[in-house]
Order: sequence, then C-alpha cells, then structure tokens
Amino acid sequence: MISILRHTTFRRLFAAQVIALIGTGLATVALALLAYDLAGAHAGEVLGTALAIKMVVYVVLAPVSGALVPPHMRKKVLIALDLVRAGVALALPFVTEIWQVYLLIALLQSASAGFTPLFQSVIPEILPEERDYTRALSLSRLAYDLESLLSPMLAAALLTVINFHRLFMGTSVGFVLSALLVMGATFPVASAVAAGRPFDRAVRGMRIYLRTPRLRGLLAINLIAAAGGAMVFVNTVVIVRS
Repeated sequence: MISILRHTTFRRLFAAQVIALIGTGLATVALALLAYDLAGAHAGEVLGTALAIKMVVYVVLAPVSGALVPPHMRKKVLIALDLVRAGVALALPFVTEIWQVYLLIALLQSASAGFTPLFQSVIPEILPEERDYTRALSLSRLAYDLESLLSPMLAAALLTVINFHRLFMGTSVGFVLSALLVMGATFPVASAVAAGRPFDRAVRGMRIYLRTPRLRGLLAINLIAAAGGAMVFVNTVVIVRS
C-alpha cells in the first residue's frame, strides 16, 4: 500500500490531505475549548449545534460539489477551498459571540464538503490502474482513521506549552501548506466531458449508493458510530472543565 506513494502527483495530494487532516483535528479540539470559553457549562449545546451545522452542510454540499466543478477547474477550486479554510481558521480565535462561531463553522465545513469529493475524484484519473486506485483509497481512508486518534494527542501535547487559540493558527498553517502542495501537483487533462447535467450525475451517485444493500449497511454502521462519537465530542470538554 505504501508503494503507491512513489507516484509523484498522488504523493503530493496525499501529503496535502494528511496536513489538512491534522489541521482539522487541531481545530476540533480548539473549537471545544473555545465553546467552553464562550458558553461555560452550556458548551455542550454550542458544540452540538456546531456539529449539526457541520453535518447539514456535508449532506447538502458534498454529494453535488464533485459534479458541479468542471474537470479543468478542479485544481484551482481545491486551492481556493484550502485558502478559504485557512482564513476561517485564522478568524476563529477572534470571535466574541456564539453566532459568529456558527457562521464560521458553516463556512469552514462548506469548504471542506467541497474539498473532499473533489480530491477523491482526481485519484482515479492520476491512478487509472484498479490495483493502484484501490491502494490509494485504502491509504486515504487510513489517513482519516489515524487522524481521529493522533490529532487529539498532538493537540493535548501542544496545549501543555501554548493556549488553545494558537491551535487555530496551526490549523491555518496546515491549510496553507495543503494549498501549496496542491498547487505543485500536476493534474491530468480531462479526456472527455462527462455526460449529463451536474445535478443528474450527483443524484445518480446517491441512487446507486442507496440501492446497494452492502452500502446501505455500511451507512447504518457509520451512523451508529457517529452517534457515539458525537456524544464524546459534545460533552467531554464540559466534563473535564467542571
């Protein structure tokens, strides 16, 4: 699986993904502390609302964003989305009201919901061989799973020497580095224009997913896991600080 990193373009894109994931993980911890700083014992309510906003944005935008962006614009859009996320992360330490947190989270997650499917849509074009594509997807999935384990530990280590506001700065730097790596990657030229309207292509993907029994089962498992994870994410900071 690691051998796929010999491919220069994928290596750059994978590095961009990993750096952005680490930044996102740091922001997640910092957001919980920011919520407690603003709302005290009601931080769980703030985090719950922020998490709900994140999920709604993902559900609405992620399925269609990959289909809406023309192939020749993907690189520019990925760079722009990284820069938007960097700007939002840099603004979060300066919020003074809870509604500002909600607004910035909506903007941040809108950019993330657009970035992920666009990133994944490039992989089969730079790695046309099925074996390479499978390895790349496995490595990408592994990066997501490891981030959820390693980022909190990294954030905890950093919080022993800096305050949580600096974590947002680390997130911003991560997104800027991700944009630079994407900028340096060579994207393939689309050989043909996809048929059908963008919305039709997006809906077709959702229909295929929901009509496949194994994928429906996987969706149910993910919902159960997410429900448990949400309880931990929302309530941990209040329990620890109390």
